[in-house]
Amino acid sequence: MKTIETNSVSPVSHPSGERRADVSVEAAGWLFFGSGFARVSMDDLARELGMSKKTIYRHFPDKRSLLAAVLDRQFATVERMLVTATEDAAGQPFAARVQRFLIAAGSELDRIGAPQLAAGRGDTMLRQYVEQRVDAVVYRRLDELFREGHRQGLLPAPPELLSEITRGALERLLVSELPRDLAWTAADLLRATVDTVLYGAIRPTAQDTGDGRPRPVIPTARDDAQEVGP
Repeated sequence: MKTIETNSVSPVSHPSGERRADVSVEAAGWLFFGSGFARVSMDDLARELGMSKKTIYRHFPDKRSLLAAVLDRQFATVERMLVTATEDAAGQPFAARVQRFLIAAGSELDRIGAPQLAAGRGDTMLRQYVEQRVDAVVYRRLDELFREGHRQGLLPAPPELLSEITRGALERLLVSELPRDLAWTAADLLRATVDTVLYGAIRPTAQDTGDGRPRPVIPTARDDAQEVGP
């Protein structure tokens, strides 16, 4: 399973109460997603930190509450990155705003290993918690973005349909071997996905097949004439 990125923590002897909680969360993230949540005990965490279990339990009553704090920290970072991406794309064409948002979302979810966590086996609580956080942090914003485009008359298709299609594509690409097989980056494929969702997989061109029907054109992220934005 892909690991959530955290930094190893040096044992600490006498941090303040607030600092103890913060350091515990940092160390727990490193241990939980490096070795696996089920394999790490509170004894392991106490040894890593140079603290007693009693000290850790003052801040976190059990291992699951500590895991929730680890995930909250990771998703808070994801949320900050998405807010930044949205602000940076303000004023740009709608398609470029969607593209920027999805690429930022895909990059952040991939960084923390969210799809693998949500699909993981053996811990229903973990799966449900990750799914809830992804929905709240990422997909609700995506839904609103598509509704905005629909209100502006830019998206004739129902925004709910576009949301479902895009959610599925994003989640699948993050766990797919397609980037490796095509020698494309995940960002390339996300751009192509946005292009396809917003404009369709077949576009009319000046040329046709001779029978009056348009020749099919498969959009790609590397077709500069079809790019929706930087």
